[in-house]
Amino acid sequence: MITVLKNTEFSQLVDKARKGDADAFAELYSLVYKDLYRIALANLNNNQHDASDVVSDTVLDAYSSIKKLKDESAFKAWITKILTAKIKKKQKEYIERNSYRKELDDIENVEQGRSGEIHENGFEIMEEFKKLGTEERLVLSLSVISGYTSEEIARMTGISANTVRSKVARAKIKLKEMLTDR
Repeated sequence: MITVLKNTEFSQLVDKARKGDADAFAELYSLVYKDLYRIALANLNNNQHDASDVVSDTVLDAYSSIKKLKDESAFKAWITKILTAKIKKKQKEYIERNSYRKELDDIENVEQGRSGEIHENGFEIMEEFKKLGTEERLVLSLSVISGYTSEEIARMTGISANTVRSKVARAKIKLKEMLTDR
């Protein structure tokens, strides 16, 4: 069970982590790890292995560079920005290996082969979510899963806030259309 920390307690944890306290960093990480994993999983086609690897790489980078974090209250946005860079890198690897499409097809074939039909709403949503463009998936997951504002997403991704809002709105419309067409 995650306890809610007061701002002063949170600031103290960040300060300790900056000074190299691994336990303080671990406690900070415990506050965000579920969101990080969900974002990675949603953007890496539900590949649990890749999502875990990306989150692990993110944590290592964050731990080694936490001294650079200037604003204690920005910890979650800062670590999520590191994660989004790792996700983009992994997506490029998929494309470079030309296995991105193959992995999607393999997942579909395995899932379709198990049940013959898709019944669960969550699975249907994820199947359609995978059909969105990579930037659409990224901004939509940051917005919906983690609840970031368009300005926060803009800082994390380097996309303008207006473009983020447009992409989120268009992605939601596309997803809704894809689900109603089923």
